[in-house]
Amino acid sequence: MKILFVSLGCDKNSVDSEVMLGFLNDEGFSFTDDEEEAEAAIVNTCCFIGDAKEESINTVIELGRRRMSGQYKALIITGCLAYRYFDEIHKELPEVDCIVTNTALDRIAEALNNVLRGTPRDFFLPADTPPKGGRKRIITTGGYYDYLKIAEGCDKRCTYCIIPYVKGKYQSIPMEELISEAYALAEKGVRELILVAQETTLYGVDLYGQKSLPQLLKRLCEIEGLRLIRLMYCYPEEITDELIAVIASEEKIVNYLDIPIQSGSDRILKLMGRKTSRSEIKALVKKLRERIPGICIRTTLITGFPSESEEDHNDTLALLKELKFDRVGAFTYSGEEGTPAFSMEGMIPDEVSQKRRDELMLCQQEISLSKNRERVGTGISVMVEGRIPEEGVYVGRSYMDAPDVDGYVFFESERELLSGDIVNVRVTDFDEYDLTGELI
Repeated sequence: MKILFVSLGCDKNSVDSEVMLGFLNDEGFSFTDDEEEAEAAIVNTCCFIGDAKEESINTVIELGRRRMSGQYKALIITGCLAYRYFDEIHKELPEVDCIVTNTALDRIAEALNNVLRGTPRDFFLPADTPPKGGRKRIITTGGYYDYLKIAEGCDKRCTYCIIPYVKGKYQSIPMEELISEAYALAEKGVRELILVAQETTLYGVDLYGQKSLPQLLKRLCEIEGLRLIRLMYCYPEEITDELIAVIASEEKIVNYLDIPIQSGSDRILKLMGRKTSRSEIKALVKKLRERIPGICIRTTLITGFPSESEEDHNDTLALLKELKFDRVGAFTYSGEEGTPAFSMEGMIPDEVSQKRRDELMLCQQEISLSKNRERVGTGISVMVEGRIPEEGVYVGRSYMDAPDVDGYVFFESERELLSGDIVNVRVTDFDEYDLTGELI
């Protein structure tokens, strides 16, 4: 039977999807991207913000029509939306045969077989079910890079975030399971390993009584097949001197950190339930740049948080201009029912939130242009992602570029290159986010 497997949402969801594909593959199921060819469908959903929730619902409704027409023999949904709205889905979407929560991924094949036998059964495990690692995965990223999810859940309780209510408390995946999983990915050809979690910097506190990310990183660096290791989702208040030292000293760990700060206003940071202040953020960025020369720092910002004033927005804009982050993603506030921020006073009109977002991104474009201009004439190491035949150029990523969220490097090469190759490129041109160069 051919399964259409739709994976929505973040890179952490992508890991869950690859795990489920592994279980289904072991049971003899095959996969297709063609909705017409498929005989059943599984949707791994997301509900982090309103747009993600809407995309998940629309996808389920669209595929549900095929289920109701008889084209599909089964429609199963899993992921965050399935967990958060379990009862509502059964009530409002009768086309869904069963729900498998993201805590019960290892039951996905059993769930599908049950539906095909006419005995559908949900698999709903609590959010605090201990997460597992080391499981077989079907790689969906192209093979030369992939993600390693090191923990589930979050204890931060930022007032705007639904994740703790869906994913539960912070739970690290045992280190030995992660090492086993990383070895398996390397054996399949993965050269860049990207560590993800709701928060990577607290890894190990619950299992080992201390922050153990530095120890995990050192062990991952020992895996021969891995060439690059990248860190995402590092909360600023949890970045220790030990972690900085490991990043600086280990050659395989790229000089790149994703540090979400969300705002440059102390008043808004406090309302958000964030644990850092404006001055602490500035001190951290200064320390990172001093101890890790050439480090690329990415951050995310939220505009239009309840009661955000023009003064608050200008504080964020001023911080952006002062710190000159290398990469920035700005998003408008999405009110999520069940979170403390949802009932706060002073909701900001969408058009105001969008205007403020655009101002931040326009500022960042100018910063990025200036930084890219300085790179002309320099050489950078680039991992090849593919080739654009119609333009006759290769496309790749430097250490400054995480997949799907950052920019690219475009360059020509007279010799044939393969995806995953690492080459040296001299920068010859640039735009706001991308670089153009020539093979050295």
